[in-house]
Amino acid sequence: MSAPTTLTTAVTTTGGADVVAFRLADPAGVHTAVRLWSDLELGDTTFERVDGGWAFELPIGGQAAVAIDRIEYLLDVDGEMVLDPGNPLVVPGAFGDHSWLPLRGYSPPAWLDVEPVEAVRVPLSLEDTAVGVLDAEIWAPADANANEPLPLLISHDGPEMDAYGELTRFVGAGIAAGVLPRMRVALLAPGARDERYAANPAYAAALVDDVLPALAELAPSEQKPVLIGQSLGALAALHAAWIAPDAFAGVFAQSGSFFTADLDPQESDYAHFAEVTDFVRALLDQTRIQLPGVAIGCGLAEENLANNKLLRGHLRSTGLHVEWTQVRDGHTWTCWRDMLDPGLTDLLHTVWS
Repeated sequence: MSAPTTLTTAVTTTGGADVVAFRLADPAGVHTAVRLWSDLELGDTTFERVDGGWAFELPIGGQAAVAIDRIEYLLDVDGEMVLDPGNPLVVPGAFGDHSWLPLRGYSPPAWLDVEPVEAVRVPLSLEDTAVGVLDAEIWAPADANANEPLPLLISHDGPEMDAYGELTRFVGAGIAAGVLPRMRVALLAPGARDERYAANPAYAAALVDDVLPALAELAPSEQKPVLIGQSLGALAALHAAWIAPDAFAGVFAQSGSFFTADLDPQESDYAHFAEVTDFVRALLDQTRIQLPGVAIGCGLAEENLANNKLLRGHLRSTGLHVEWTQVRDGHTWTCWRDMLDPGLTDLLHTVWS
């Protein structure tokens, strides 16, 4: 396929609603089908053939619009996924680069402008746990003594959340600005992610019985750790805290895959759907639940929003205090980055104060 050329613009209609207009130049008529691909629920995104190419318009403002302030996307041109060559804005991710556009309501987090403190990293590898090898990297301020007790933040999907969600940059900037306490961050590599994170009791046991004691030696702390996770990693974080609530000070679950049979039938082909729904059902069936501090965050334009709101409502109905953070975005690393403040900031101040 020859490389397409396209012009992408954001315009405002006379009614005050934003529209993102996509135009794909194809003067020779060599392409047969074009559509916009995104993780968002956008309905039919098929481009229409127009003079000299293809066109598609996505309404952003107004009653029928999708609740986003930015959009990540690819172009599906004749069955091949490509970046938008007319848009220089690209965001990396675990599944490759995506084009993205800021809309009128989007502002990057202010902490991105703060120079983070200098830091060091120490690797950790546990060979013999209930789920096999578990690898991690411990981030710490460069001026921290190895024996100095500091609060500990543990991140599921740690390498990815660090690379694409800029977790340690956030922590380093927060420390530099005096907004966050000096702390360490343990970036846990997921390994066999689907098997481990899908409400697997063996993984929860390995986390509590193997990882936490090892971290206590390399990252001494006088407080219980806080656990953060995204998507399936958020589910695993809450599952571990449910099994061992006394092991953690708090959990920040971002866009958790809290599937239920009623809300998420589209996920029923997932190999571990039963394990996930059984755990969520167990939570929803309980009227008294022991958990550490809980914060939940979700994008307003993502598929998991309904099940996240359902779980939030139920946990609150049992008397638990559950903080809620929402971002006008989809199921993306940038969404999770952008909700770190105030979501994680507030949780850390609450449970470590």
